[in-house]
Amino acid sequence: MTDDSTLETLSNLIDDAFNKVFGRQTTDNTLSAPDKEHFPNLYESIEDYTAQTGKRFRMTKEQKELGMTREQAFNSTYGGSN
Repeated sequence: MTDDSTLETLSNLIDDAFNKVFGRQTTDNTLSAPDKEHFPNLYESIEDYTAQTGKRFRMTKEQKELGMTREQAFNSTYGGSN
């Protein structure tokens, strides 16, 4: 059986994504990063992310504006070891 808190976390992530796509106002007006308690170290590194997803890791606009490197942005998003 699936943990209810995991379903709630996923539901909140989906709601946040829809709110951002459709321009709805949210309380913090940002997408939540994956919940590290429920999704610890999804990916070890950018290379691991690419191998598992087949996609290139992309930084958010906010991360770029903060002057983060791709590695710093990846670590803040997924908590990797890169």
